[in-house]
Amino acid sequence: MIPRTRCGDFRPQHIGSEVRLCGWVQTNRDHGGVVFLDVRDRFGVVQVVAHPDTPEAHRLGHRLRQQDVIEVVGTVLARSEETVNPKMDTGAVEVKISRLTLLNRAETPPFPIEDDCPTGEQHRLEYRYLDLRRPVMQQALALRHRVSHAARQYMDSQGFLEIDTPILNKSTPEGARDYLVPSRIYPGSFYALPQSPQIFKQLLMVAGMDRYYQIARCFRDEDLRADRQPEFTQVDLEMSFVTQDEVMACAEGLIAAMFEAGCGAKVDAPFARITYAEAMEKYGLDAPDVRFGMEHVDISDLMREVEFKVFREPAEKGGLVKVMRVADGAGKLTRKQIDDLTAFVAVYGAKGLAWIKVNDADDVPGGLQSPIVKFLPEATLRKLLDRCGAGNGDLLFFGAGDRKVVNDALGHLRVKLGHDLGLIKPGDNRFVWVVDFPMFEWSAEEKRLQALHHPFTAPAAEDLDKLERAPLEVLSQAYDLVWNGTEIGGGSIRIHDPKVQQRVFAALGISDDEAEAKFGFLVNALQYGAPPHGGLAFGLDRVVALMRGAESIRDVIAFPKTQRAADLMCASPSEVGDRQWQELGLRKRRNLAVNKEQS
Repeated sequence: MIPRTRCGDFRPQHIGSEVRLCGWVQTNRDHGGVVFLDVRDRFGVVQVVAHPDTPEAHRLGHRLRQQDVIEVVGTVLARSEETVNPKMDTGAVEVKISRLTLLNRAETPPFPIEDDCPTGEQHRLEYRYLDLRRPVMQQALALRHRVSHAARQYMDSQGFLEIDTPILNKSTPEGARDYLVPSRIYPGSFYALPQSPQIFKQLLMVAGMDRYYQIARCFRDEDLRADRQPEFTQVDLEMSFVTQDEVMACAEGLIAAMFEAGCGAKVDAPFARITYAEAMEKYGLDAPDVRFGMEHVDISDLMREVEFKVFREPAEKGGLVKVMRVADGAGKLTRKQIDDLTAFVAVYGAKGLAWIKVNDADDVPGGLQSPIVKFLPEATLRKLLDRCGAGNGDLLFFGAGDRKVVNDALGHLRVKLGHDLGLIKPGDNRFVWVVDFPMFEWSAEEKRLQALHHPFTAPAAEDLDKLERAPLEVLSQAYDLVWNGTEIGGGSIRIHDPKVQQRVFAALGISDDEAEAKFGFLVNALQYGAPPHGGLAFGLDRVVALMRGAESIRDVIAFPKTQRAADLMCASPSEVGDRQWQELGLRKRRNLAVNKEQS
């Protein structure tokens, strides 16, 4: 049998060759008795031609429909000069059919199998196997493959071992909700699907594996967004006898390899670094987009003495007052546009958006346009303009109130304006490490401290003495990598001293009994000569989606769930039979099954 040639591989050097190709009919055209078929497989598309001098193939060619599966045996010919198609990689040649076989008939698909598909996402997810035939989807999965392959090659070159960790695990609900799996053998007991391989990769370091990696499946039962799925994939690694700088340097090499393989981009290392405190002060977000300016300025001290209560009270009571200068002609924004921005920041909890247009910076207050100018003394206004470097044509936006609300609102407003005003240059890619995160944050809901990352993150060595007396002042040895304003991964140096781990548990309000029940096997392992170690993980779905310019990570996952965690193709989650309930020792309270999500 003639070896199969992939549809996208035909070139002028194949002219005169007898070939065999297989694929799906993309188009069928009858031009004066000659039938032209475009045949597609994953590797591309090629034109094949059925002439009347092959009657059997010619008759079948007339009857073929889009998406029928066929096999073609024929000869590669050069297209005439006027029919060469420069838009196709195979556009200089065509295949004259000598034998045509229908391998499988296809029903009319529920939507066009083409890149510019007008059908909504939910309909496409219901027929995902057809959606994946579209070239744009196949290109996305090919990109994902290249990135994963490059990650494996790089990790192998650096002496890492690829080791699988368990999927059926113990529930340790310290972060997002676990997906639970009931045990038939141990009625009333449950496994949990892993939120990450965190504990197991630390145990591998205790075991002396030294360098571990895994392209790991992870599961979190949490509310979904465009960049989250209930099951996702991360490139996970852990290293022994390393410092924070060494882990970050290894991660930079990994990212460079993934980007070169994925999109041919050269990534220059080392990456810039910024502290968490500086990121929040200048950008309001712990994942800052540093491709443009518009840095925030804290003016709380200036506002403590003014009569304007909206600014004075937060400044006096431990809140925050910030200003953001928007240049590049932003002063031309209309009142309607500013009102729209006010509605935008309301999503983040802001009760309003104060602003000042600077028409003439030398004429204060006459050259300033705003409803709030009359409430601020001239001397304060002058200091304000000087501190933020305001000039003619600038627009100043203010945030005042709770620190988190102010930072969230102005931080996201900054990102929106950066895009809306065209401040980001095409092809400008910026990576930045955010370091020196706080070890803990206060949960008003639970009335206790929570780990900002996870409870196995090592405190900064110089802050160990603060664990008991001033835990909110303790910094951690954690680091996040941010690409163009999106966090793509992060990690930390881990706690390897069991006594320090116990102190951290105590600061989090985790009793000895609770620590033993949830993490006893890890704490015990640390007592048997755990090496200093650290690592990190990158979200593979997120990285590939950003490389691809996709709006959602669903566009780079073969079989994703919807935002309500439903699989429309398989109609899951779904009910199970009474026998399975009985085998698991469970009783059904009420029917919570979701067979199909409505569009």
